[in-house]
Amino acid sequence: MLSPALAYAVPVLLLSRIILCQYSSDQCSWKGSGLTHEGHARDVEQVYLRCSQGSLEWLYPTGAIIVNLRPNTVSPAAARLSVCIKPSKDSSGTNIYLDRTGKLRLLLREQDQAQGKVHCFSIQEGALFIEAIPRTDISRRITAFQYELVNDRPGTDLQSVTGPCQPCTDSEILLAVCTSDFVARGSIKKVEQEEEKSSVTVEISRLLRQKTQVFVSGGVRARRWTGRVKMPLQCGVKPGDGDFLFTGTVRFGEAWMGCAPRFKDFLRLYAEAQWQGTNPCHVDVD
Repeated sequence: MLSPALAYAVPVLLLSRIILCQYSSDQCSWKGSGLTHEGHARDVEQVYLRCSQGSLEWLYPTGAIIVNLRPNTVSPAAARLSVCIKPSKDSSGTNIYLDRTGKLRLLLREQDQAQGKVHCFSIQEGALFIEAIPRTDISRRITAFQYELVNDRPGTDLQSVTGPCQPCTDSEILLAVCTSDFVARGSIKKVEQEEEKSSVTVEISRLLRQKTQVFVSGGVRARRWTGRVKMPLQCGVKPGDGDFLFTGTVRFGEAWMGCAPRFKDFLRLYAEAQWQGTNPCHVDVD
């Protein structure tokens, strides 16, 4: 059942004093305090964040804040972005809703935030309406989360990697090679279970690209890299023989597997697309 405050949340938007909050100088992260309007518990502050990733920290929450997450660019592709937020495990004191033209949908209750799980939604679903839970003692309440804007493409949306595991189509594989945060040839050496996900240790023989330090070199002479990549537990991945083309994305410091065809199958697919002139990009597969 929704909180009683939800029943008058929309009137609050109309009747409260609306405060335009100054966002941080880099426009990526915001830190504020409910004590600035403690005497006006129905105040609603507007927060604007315009980076692809950042964080929010709201100390001693009272009233509510509306967090507008928008990319600092004008492009039709911006409408296809998703927002992923990862609450701190100490986050408390509020319920988080999606606000689209005054209509609220519950996204995270206070107790849900303590799990520290990633939650994603389309940027077109609206802004975040973060409402403080009325309490007499707010001294130990802090709402905090990290956020990232991600493209709706294979291997980049954490909602997709936590859903049922399905093989990528040929076109998804070719696109993933062009757009993923990491692309590498290698094999699976070990699989370990971590709560609701699998941690896959991989050994890389050919590193085509990585935007962040996912794979670590074993030395100049070794010409090998190792790293860990996360996968949904239900995928049932197992170590075994054979080379794969690993692609994926890095979200909140963790590498997640996207499309991962066998390398020989990728070579055949890539050669066919190259002959037909349909490859979205060129990679050095020699």
